[in-house]
Amino acid sequence: MAKQRFAPKLHIKSGDTVAVISGSSKGKQGKVLRVFPDKMRAIVEGVNMVKKHVKPVPAQQIPGSIKEMEASIHISNLMHVDAKSGERTRIGRKKDANGKLVRFSKKSGEIIK
Repeated sequence: MAKQRFAPKLHIKSGDTVAVISGSSKGKQGKVLRVFPDKMRAIVEGVNMVKKHVKPVPAQQIPGSIKEMEASIHISNLMHVDAKSGERTRIGRKKDANGKLVRFSKKSGEIIK
């Protein structure tokens, strides 16, 4: 029987604005386009840009080219940016009035949608 991998709860979700705190793209901010919980990685708009060589497809008349695209970055190198103040902040979880678990900014205390 194969081991089942489970996706852990992450502090970052798609659509969040994050700042890169480590690596070659340190200091840049961008919107999270996609999250890969099983790999603990995320793709952030305009961050960790790489060049991808695309082969030509003669049958479909697609020429070869070099595309610049975002590569994934590890979740631990990202930090949430508070929408109001624009500062980096840690994320906490608490229950709201309905008993639902929500994320909140540790710096301002506001609930993150």
